[in-house]
Amino acid sequence: MELEICGITKQYKDKCAVDQVSLTLTPGVWGLLGANGAGKTTLMRMIAGIQRPTSGCVRYDGIEIGTLKEAYRDIFGYLPQEFGFYPSFSIQDYLEYIAALKGLTKAESLKRIQILLERVSLSNVRNKKISKLSGGMKRRVGIAQALLNEPEVLVLDEPTSGLDPGERVKFRNLLSEFAHDRIVLISTHIVSDIEYIATCNAIMKEGKIIATGKTKELVQMVSGKVWSANIDSRELEEYEHRIPMVNVYNEENGDVKVRYLAETEVIPGSKSEEPRMEDLYLWLFPESGKED
Repeated sequence: MELEICGITKQYKDKCAVDQVSLTLTPGVWGLLGANGAGKTTLMRMIAGIQRPTSGCVRYDGIEIGTLKEAYRDIFGYLPQEFGFYPSFSIQDYLEYIAALKGLTKAESLKRIQILLERVSLSNVRNKKISKLSGGMKRRVGIAQALLNEPEVLVLDEPTSGLDPGERVKFRNLLSEFAHDRIVLISTHIVSDIEYIATCNAIMKEGKIIATGKTKELVQMVSGKVWSANIDSRELEEYEHRIPMVNVYNEENGDVKVRYLAETEVIPGSKSEEPRMEDLYLWLFPESGKED
């Protein structure tokens, strides 16, 4: 089982959204990490066959997905950032409708819907209209519809948007179990979504894949660049203007403990720290920290 992304490019007039991306995905959870606007959604839409690339192609087990057509859709699951639904549909109605589109029999769909609603904690509101659901509950409905046909390839675009921390943990556990013999690609800018469950990660910036590897390998890109120090709270503003801050903790004695990124020690008495995925992300995408 192999999904090959072969030199894929998407050009919009004067902007190149995806630029010569090549990846070979094998079973397991793959993280596609990048800031908003990096080209992740465009890449996923091409993998899903919704958009045609300007050049390059996507192959599943050596065959282009355009050639596979329905056979590819039968083994494919997709959760876009926004999914459409009829306002009058209940959760149950919507999932039965999607199951029919995916070719499941009535008996298969009812059984599968029951299992998935329990897994995403929606079985007690199955008859509630989707239009009346909270953002997090709508996202869980989207996750359920993507899993309906037990796809061999599952692509999820910002899947945990709107989910609370407990729901995110359940979702990560569900994906880890599901990805045992399937290809799962998660696009996100939320590092914790993939840090502990991804078999491999790809980092995307300005339409290009700039690095791939396991989490332990990738974080070495910022080895020796992560520091912690205690400072007087009155010094915090000055240092925030000079160096990227990862975390700021208020101590009981009035001091502030900071975790920061720099090529060399900036704050006297700083201690070198083991790098994490969040450190790497903020090193590569410093503008994200400013937005947050």
